[in-house]
Amino acid sequence: MPRSEATRKQHTWGGAAGMVVLACALLYRFFPDLLQMQPAREPSRGADTAAAQGPRAANWSALDDSGSAPTQVDRTEVGTSLVDAIRMGPPAPLSKQLTALLDKARKAEGAGALLEPDDAIALYQRVLAASPANVEAQMALERIGGVLRDWTLAAVARGDEKAAQRYLAAYEKVPHSERELAIVHRRVDLLHQILPMLSRAAELIRQGKAEGEGDSALALYRQVLELDPGNALADAGLAGIERRHLDRALAQAAQDDFAGADATLAAAAAIRPGSQAMLEAHTRIDDLRRQRAASVLAQARSALDAGNADLAENLARKAQNISPDLAGLDEFAQRLRNARLYASYTPGQVLHDRFLDISGSAPAVVVIPTGSFVMGSAADEEGHQDSEQPQRRVSISSGFALGQSAVTVGQFRVFVNAASYLSDAERLGSAATYDESSGRMSERRGMSWRNAYDGSKARDDLPVINVSWNDAVAYLQWLSARTGKHYRLPSEAEFEYALRAGSSTRYPWGDGNPDSVVGNLTGEGDRSPAKRTWAQYFPRYSDGYWGPAPVGKFPANAFGLYDMDGNVSEWVEDCWHDNYTRAPRDSSAWVNPGCERHVVRGGSWGSDPLQVRSAFRTSAPAEARNARVGFRVARDL
Repeated sequence: MPRSEATRKQHTWGGAAGMVVLACALLYRFFPDLLQMQPAREPSRGADTAAAQGPRAANWSALDDSGSAPTQVDRTEVGTSLVDAIRMGPPAPLSKQLTALLDKARKAEGAGALLEPDDAIALYQRVLAASPANVEAQMALERIGGVLRDWTLAAVARGDEKAAQRYLAAYEKVPHSERELAIVHRRVDLLHQILPMLSRAAELIRQGKAEGEGDSALALYRQVLELDPGNALADAGLAGIERRHLDRALAQAAQDDFAGADATLAAAAAIRPGSQAMLEAHTRIDDLRRQRAASVLAQARSALDAGNADLAENLARKAQNISPDLAGLDEFAQRLRNARLYASYTPGQVLHDRFLDISGSAPAVVVIPTGSFVMGSAADEEGHQDSEQPQRRVSISSGFALGQSAVTVGQFRVFVNAASYLSDAERLGSAATYDESSGRMSERRGMSWRNAYDGSKARDDLPVINVSWNDAVAYLQWLSARTGKHYRLPSEAEFEYALRAGSSTRYPWGDGNPDSVVGNLTGEGDRSPAKRTWAQYFPRYSDGYWGPAPVGKFPANAFGLYDMDGNVSEWVEDCWHDNYTRAPRDSSAWVNPGCERHVVRGGSWGSDPLQVRSAFRTSAPAEARNARVGFRVARDL
């Protein structure tokens, strides 16, 4: 049946009004803040203020059955579902008296006044007494219950049993979870149990019984933590005991007692393992350790610079004991070894000793590295001689320096003129000199160190020849007096070690013929002034000299020495022995008093290729003078 206009309007307005009511109900249920519905706050006055009673939790906190402290978590907003809101319909209207009471309760909650008489809890309870279905009051009391629970746990954490009991009593009277109430009860009961223990521990600390056997604060704090893991008060007590250890360790480190500091730190580590304070103390002590060790190492360097190697070694050992990983220890140890072995010089360093009483300087010498090598030759080596056996390992453990090249004519001239020295060749009137017409060495009258290999006047840069072993020793004694250093002939072991320069082959350069110019040797391409050639020679080799070459014309060996093999053979300190049986195994010379023959080492410009082997040795009388033999100096460090 068709409706009238009035009926349609009534139906429309009625539906609209219903929708408005429904919307208001939904807003009331889901958005109480829009209608001035505020959550409870902490107390803001008296003994129950938030500052006095601990932190406030706006939301409920999660608890577990272990009774551990609450952990704040996000929770879904408490409210009514859409289905329930539609089912329940709009809330019943409140009287003016209840509206005023709710308003007063909201204000009390907002001010944090929860526990005082006629404050938020009591006011909400009065609302529920008058209107048991009042949702706002119910929700407010649930919310306040969560706050009281958190206040109780906060009071437990700070050890305030009185406040914890008060909040717990209030919590029991508001809506709560029975499970959570049981957990809170256990926490409060535990506080009641451990408070006397904490008080006793504090008293023991005042009595000086922080640690030790029997009754001690440390033992009580550990018992508390066994009952209540994570207890802040017990942990703070342990931190105080730990701090005493750490302060003592720092004081010990400041007094250079690093062993004591380490022992104290070890004791502290058992109190609160891995604590931040422990890590910081370790860092500070390590810094002190490094600073002190660096200071001691600097003192060691100064002692070494002053020439006191013993003091330097003791100080370096002290620095290492303080800080084993100190930067610079390895470098200093090398310097100290050099000081012991090389008088603070370094292997390969070239020294020039100035004369003390006249102008000039000694021949340049090169610091030789220490080491060991196998001296002599094997029986199956081509050219092997019985005098080169038995092979033995020789240790060169004493530092020495060796002439960079053989002594030159010019250097020997300075000695002769200054000392008015008469050489054996000059005294005896002759020397063995090369004769171009016969191609042989022969004794020739009037020859001496002043002459070259062929009898001509010798240039100052040529190695001095026609000098005897006696002449060489006389020069070295004069050189020692002029410089204040100990100069001598090298031992045979030192000479072969320096000639090999780290090699163990037949020749210093290898086992075969040289493939490049390595020294003044007998080569297939060599020619005398009369176009003579060698009967025995290195094939396809030519160095451009027949007779000695000026010193330093060919490449230095691995030790920085010139002409160790070739150019001229050289005198050494040792007496001649037919073999190495009972020979020294160190770098010392093998000398017998009054011996008449001495060892000559190193090939010469006219030697057979088999005579320039690294192990080759021969001998000559002490007064022998020969155009193929010279010498070089050795200097002790």
